Amino acid sequence: MRTKIRRRLAGLCAAVAVGGAGAAQAGPPFITDDPEPVDLGHWEVYGFSAGTHVQGDSSGVLAGTEVNYGAAPNLQLHIIVPLAYDDPRGGSTQVGIGDVELGAKYRFITPGEKDWFPQVGVFPLIEVPTGNSDRGLGDGKTRVYLPVWLQKDFGDWTTYGGGGYWINPGPGKKDYWFAGWLLQRQVTKQLALGAEVFHQTAMGQGGRDSAGFNFGGIYDFTEHYHLLFSAGRGLQDARDTNEFSYYLALQKTF
Repeated sequence: MRTKIRRRLAGLCAAVAVGGAGAAQAGPPFITDDPEPVDLGHWEVYGFSAGTHVQGDSSGVLAGTEVNYGAAPNLQLHIIVPLAYDDPRGGSTQVGIGDVELGAKYRFITPGEKDWFPQVGVFPLIEVPTGNSDRGLGDGKTRVYLPVWLQKDFGDWTTYGGGGYWINPGPGKKDYWFAGWLLQRQVTKQLALGAEVFHQTAMGQGGRDSAGFNFGGIYDFTEHYHLLFSAGRGLQDARDTNEFSYYLALQKTF
């Protein structure tokens, strides 16, 4: 269960700038992230739920809060505080605080509208072991993610992706890589839809690589309130990694 929570939270970390106006164009509701930070002085606040089902167990974030703030030009500060759950078949359901996520996104390449090259940024994350690992609600060790993300926009289309290296200490565990890519289209003025594929190397000794996909979208209720949703499953070893997963959030931007 700890593996599944960490894998899903890795994808909940990213939120992109909307500058207080318009829909988010990358990051949540997808696992693959982007290099675009929240605009200076603006906020994104998410209330969300996310989960993954595998053979014999369901786990994830029953309810969580994500906050992103544009602290400086091209710099976003980030925190996720999750109420985690683990529901094993034949066992008792566990609910409690999960591991808190802290991060800072910095975009160091910002092209103009007519430039051919993409945006590029980094988004290092620290997973603080605040969850109870004995109850399956946290990892028990501090973990660090060091990714690089790229993004290019083409009219109504946006594509972005990249990946990075997870430092994953602990007995029986090992460091691993994650990579993903996404294509998204602004279908109407209020609705954007997208799809992603991703791959991750083994997280533990004797473990196996995993891969998966998600379909999802963003719907703008108003200039400041947005619905984010996605669902998907594993493509590789799905019974043990991801038979079904979801993400659902209400976002406020200001």
